[in-house]
Amino acid sequence: MSETGNRLRKLLESPNFDPQNYVKQLSQQSDGDRDLQEHRQKIQNLADETAQNLKKNVYKNYRQFIETAKEISYLESEMYQLSHILTEQKSIMESITQALLSTDKDETSKEMQAAFPKETEEVKQRTLTSLLEKVEGGKNIMDTPGRHLVYNGDLVEFDVDNMSPIQRVHAFLMNDCLLIATWLPNRRGTVKYKYNALYDLESFAVVNVKDNPPMKDMFKILMFPDSRIFQAENSKIKKEWLEILDETKKNKVTKDKHKKEEEVPTSPVRVEVSTNPFDMDDDEPAGAEESVNLGLEWIQELPEDLDVCIAQRDFEGAVDLLDKLNEYLKDQPVTQRVKELRLKVDERVRQLTEVLVFELSPDRSLRGGPKATRRAVSQLIRLGQSTKACELFLKNRAAAVQTAIRQLRIEGATLLYIHKLCNIFFTSLLETAKEFEMDFAGNTGCYSAFVVWSRSAMRMFVDAFSKQVFDSKESLSTAAECVKVAKEHCQQLTEIGLDLTFTLQSLLVKDIKAGLLSYKDIIMEATKHRNSEEMWRRMNLMTPEALTKLKDEMRSCGMGSFEQYTGDDCWVNLSYTIVAFTKQMMNFLEEGLKLYFPELHMVLLESLREIILVAVQHVDYSLRCEQDPEKKTFIMQNATFLHDTVLPVVERRFEEGVGKPAKQLQDLRKSTRPVRVNPESTTSLV
Repeated sequence: MSETGNRLRKLLESPNFDPQNYVKQLSQQSDGDRDLQEHRQKIQNLADETAQNLKKNVYKNYRQFIETAKEISYLESEMYQLSHILTEQKSIMESITQALLSTDKDETSKEMQAAFPKETEEVKQRTLTSLLEKVEGGKNIMDTPGRHLVYNGDLVEFDVDNMSPIQRVHAFLMNDCLLIATWLPNRRGTVKYKYNALYDLESFAVVNVKDNPPMKDMFKILMFPDSRIFQAENSKIKKEWLEILDETKKNKVTKDKHKKEEEVPTSPVRVEVSTNPFDMDDDEPAGAEESVNLGLEWIQELPEDLDVCIAQRDFEGAVDLLDKLNEYLKDQPVTQRVKELRLKVDERVRQLTEVLVFELSPDRSLRGGPKATRRAVSQLIRLGQSTKACELFLKNRAAAVQTAIRQLRIEGATLLYIHKLCNIFFTSLLETAKEFEMDFAGNTGCYSAFVVWSRSAMRMFVDAFSKQVFDSKESLSTAAECVKVAKEHCQQLTEIGLDLTFTLQSLLVKDIKAGLLSYKDIIMEATKHRNSEEMWRRMNLMTPEALTKLKDEMRSCGMGSFEQYTGDDCWVNLSYTIVAFTKQMMNFLEEGLKLYFPELHMVLLESLREIILVAVQHVDYSLRCEQDPEKKTFIMQNATFLHDTVLPVVERRFEEGVGKPAKQLQDLRKSTRPVRVNPESTTSLV
């Protein structure tokens, strides 16, 4: 750039540049319109140069932009996985902390009860009595022996439907029930509350309500089929209510269980021997409890070891422990202690299954391909859940294939895009099939599910294929090349015994049929248009090169006898309309054969017949109407070329491509045989 341009650039790039002052000074200093035009041209040149540099920088860094976007996407998926792992670790640490706190609380409670057993019980009952004196209609609550107060406090009740406040209440939590009392607007002496409802602890469930400002610090009590929502004064009091309610319910269940065990009679009972062979006793013999040794160290630590394996994502180790336990208990009698152990282990199995199911969910990262699912799938199969493993594996792979197709950048060149699409889809399908065969080798019942999944995946592929090829109105030659590429890739699946060619064809038949009919209509309209302008003159190609090129084109179309219709000085003894029609029809036939499969046989055959009839009928009409003997002879020569050269080539090429002769084309050629007649005759075709 010149020195003047550099100064102008620096001036415009300066941080203190003021456009209005600059224009004012420029108008004052200029001598006329010419100076302003020259200055305007300089600024325009500078703007063009800046835009050009900007385009160059964009093109230069375009690949870096794409790579950066991909890396950001990968980083996002990795951060999601890391966040999930941290969340799992946090929940595990919280559960361990809660377990330790509950253990310490239980030990402290036992120590306090041991130190002051009578005083604590008496104080709680005395406190409850004094509080219930303030409740109208609550005198009979203390009739139940052993009932004492655990916790109480003020709450606000909300309507379940519209979440509007209803009334203030006071809740009394006792060791076996929950009393709800409403506030009295007009107090009478020491009475502050009125009896509202009394719920047994086993008759309701407590649910934490997630904070959604302004509705916060709430919890719900579910009593089938009703429910009530209460709001605490703050989050601390809400947490206390939830913890104490849960602990009190557990204590009641434990106490009732011990009470039932103590009520079992200890006096010897005479065992009656039944002579009915179908009268099976569910109870095990007295010595069965002692015959199963569950005191082994590894059995005692098994539930905790399973928790550790699940937390550390050691799925193989967890399943190995379960297999070891099942092998040990396989021939052992089912006793009460064994049932209790089974209950503990089944809970861990459920947790392990949930983790493995999440590992196979489509929400997880799909970058690892089919092999990334092998670990979770194999462990689910070992747990006896091969059906669920198969379903989740196929859902995971369907999401991976769909994501890969969606992320594929649409190219300007359709054929290039189809090459990439086929490479991505069929490679993924082949890898999925190989991985499926490896993972589910011993579960032959799952193969039908894979076949069904393959058909649905193929439907997904065809949707993307048709949208790019047929919906965008590509030429028939481009569509034929794209379909050919898809068929070639589909043939690769036969090496593993999976043939989806018929599925591909059945899904494409509708679009291919529409494409053939559309291109047939185009050829017929073009032929009719050329026929309307037909002058029946010989072609003059002007140059030997053009004549040589036309000979090569006709030879590639299969017209080996075309040489006899060429003369000297670049003349061709045929009409331009007939030559153009021949090339266009042979091109349609070749592209149609690339798209051919049995379902399209009649479509292609009838299309060829209609196209040929347009040309034949035009020649026939011209012969009937033409009065000039020379032109009539020339028209007859074109008719002979159509009948003796073009139509036999069409029949032969169709038979080679399809594998069987076309009787309709043979009948058409016989019915259009030209008749050598006197030039003055008006009859030309039979």
